[in-house]
Amino acid sequence: MKGISKEFSGNKVLNDINFKLYPGEILGLVGENGAGKSTLMKILFGMDEIRDTGGYGGDVLIDGKKVNFASSEDAIKEGIGMVHQEFSLIPDFTVAENILLNREPEKYSVVSEIFGKRLNTLDAKEMQRRALKAIERLGVELDANKKISTLPVGYKQFTEIARELSKEDDERTADTKGIRLLVLDEPTAVLSEHEALALLKAMKMLSEAGIAIIFISHRLQEIIDVCDSIMVMRDGLIIKHVDKSEADVQKIASWMVGRSVKQDRIERHVSHVSDDVVFKVSHLRVDMPGEMVKDVSFEVKKGEIFGLGGLAGQGKIGIPNGVMGLYLAKGDVEFDGKSIKLNNPSEPLNSKIAFVSEDRRGVGLLLDESLEWNVSFGAMQVNNSFLKKIGPVKFRDNDAIRKVTEDYVELLQIRCTSTKQKARQLSGGNQQKICLAKAFALNPKLLFVSEPTRGIDVGAKALVLDALRKYNEENGTTIIMISSELEELRSICDRIAIVHDGKIAGTLDATRPSEDFGILMLGEMKEA
Repeated sequence: MKGISKEFSGNKVLNDINFKLYPGEILGLVGENGAGKSTLMKILFGMDEIRDTGGYGGDVLIDGKKVNFASSEDAIKEGIGMVHQEFSLIPDFTVAENILLNREPEKYSVVSEIFGKRLNTLDAKEMQRRALKAIERLGVELDANKKISTLPVGYKQFTEIARELSKEDDERTADTKGIRLLVLDEPTAVLSEHEALALLKAMKMLSEAGIAIIFISHRLQEIIDVCDSIMVMRDGLIIKHVDKSEADVQKIASWMVGRSVKQDRIERHVSHVSDDVVFKVSHLRVDMPGEMVKDVSFEVKKGEIFGLGGLAGQGKIGIPNGVMGLYLAKGDVEFDGKSIKLNNPSEPLNSKIAFVSEDRRGVGLLLDESLEWNVSFGAMQVNNSFLKKIGPVKFRDNDAIRKVTEDYVELLQIRCTSTKQKARQLSGGNQQKICLAKAFALNPKLLFVSEPTRGIDVGAKALVLDALRKYNEENGTTIIMISSELEELRSICDRIAIVHDGKIAGTLDATRPSEDFGILMLGEMKEA
């Protein structure tokens, strides 16, 4: 890519980007949210969003020849594949159908030979074989016959990646060159460390086969573990492009944010933790696809920051989704001395329990509405906040809505053009911060936060965790945080419960060594 530049409505987001990539090379691309990483990859992949907003400056060259893709289909024909940060799957299709979408193997028949290939039928057996082969390369358990709509977020991500891996087996023709360059935009953001390792292993195998990979990730240790070279972006510029031997986690983090970044335990200035149990779950079962919530019981103290950890699919994500009524659940839940009726989403909300979902686009945001509307809508519906009353008629208090949104934009350092900007136009990490602001605006007594730093860069991650700690300190709000990253939980929580095989394997003080939590995650070794 030579001299690449890009503007959105007069705002320059990329400025004179230059880099080369060689066959089989794995390039780690890192930077804060809004640094321009995804925009750069959208240019490479020929996406409509770039063309519809005035195109770009500079040149993209493949094998030394300048290309200007009219669509992503042109990029695919040149052998470029991309796994996007946000999913592009068809919910009512199966995993196998999504993996082979628009590349389905066909069966010829006498009828189609006479009347043309439009009368071919799909070769279901070959589709199944190719889909299973791609899934096997990932090293995960994924049912090829499951509908996408029934899968949790992590397994949707595996389907996206498997789709790109399956292209390696595509037939090469005069028009299609087979996959030569794979762009992975935050593929491990929703995966546990164990699952991420399987993906990194698959990436190395593809690299050895001569496929170049651009790997975007906020998990900096993964970047060092798997990449050959590392490119750091900040404010639309390339700050560093170095061999991985010249980098470590601290150096990359400081290049990204322009300052030293550490992930130490966040110490409290004020503690509201009491010995009183404010939230109690007994024998909870949740019918959520991909999550095994079989018999979960635990207690949370008033004012505590309580962590739920464990490997993907073991049940930790299913717990808040069941309590909040998003999936069918059985069992007993008590909050503040009152029984919470399950399978009724209004019940926990009316009891001052809020939820930041791991699925920010599917559950968390009104994508085509302004940031102001996203932050205030829930509080308006549940608490009658941000409303002015004149007689029997209620009106929105636009000044109050703007003020609270501006406060959260400043607190969470949300990168946006204004509070009127649509949520869809923000980067993934900034969308996640809006979900958090929306929950804060509800003024909950208990806050469930599921994967709060998914897709957020190292600098913003510390900021979000500090904001949660500060919210807990200033309001005495009890927080239950669910995360795939153990060290993230250990940095902020008072206690952490590890979920294994749909049950609580054990609950430990957050200051205990990480090895103790690792033993609980293994399940069969919990006695040790």
